Amino acid sequence: MTSESPPPRFKRVLIKLSGEALMGDDDYGIDPATLDRVSDEICSLRERGVEVAVVIGGGNIFRGAGLAAAGIDRVTADQMGMLATVINALAIQDALERKGLFARVMSAIKINQVCEDYIRRRAVRHLEKGRVVVFAAGTGNPFFTTDSAASLRAIEVDADLLIKATKVDGVYSADPALDKTATRYDVLDYDVVLERKLGVMDATAIVLCRENRMPLRVVDMTRPGAFLAAALGQEVGTLVTVQDRT
Repeated sequence: MTSESPPPRFKRVLIKLSGEALMGDDDYGIDPATLDRVSDEICSLRERGVEVAVVIGGGNIFRGAGLAAAGIDRVTADQMGMLATVINALAIQDALERKGLFARVMSAIKINQVCEDYIRRRAVRHLEKGRVVVFAAGTGNPFFTTDSAASLRAIEVDADLLIKATKVDGVYSADPALDKTATRYDVLDYDVVLERKLGVMDATAIVLCRENRMPLRVVDMTRPGAFLAAALGQEVGTLVTVQDRT
């Protein structure tokens, strides 16, 4: 970091990536070019001294809720989805290590042959040593989304900011792909998100963030430098916080 570079506003961030984000333009699986671009964005954070944790979904391989809707037992379907997130987490770890970063995958379910068990104190220690920690298998429990896992892990490891990486540039009043009059919010209160059912994250994740005053920045993951801009405290995407009302 040069003397002219502004210091990051947030020392430790957690990035929530959907499994679908890794597909790129494909219909299934992991697109190598997208994986490489995501890892570059994470590298840019580490180069500026930001401690980085990642929670990854598994929707590019299996989505538990969708499988359950097709008739598979919900608990079994969610367990299959958790295993899919481990596959994605290992892919991210490999991409980061090929770029010279140290990375650790920590799973909420025991799968010791390929990654570590999630232990909070060990995860914090990895972050303090400059390693990127990729949290896999959600919370380890069925019926909880990876959005909830991201909120939970961000709180547990004392992250300063939760970054939700999406394919749109923030939170809108309606789906901008369907409603051309939809407007983007620059700042939102968690209560407003819940009241208007804006679909930023599931309600459990939103309540967790609200109750623990965890700031959430929703950004467009396809925009180069979006993660770094969020960590620097720049006005990118939509910021969701607890706003004190007088």
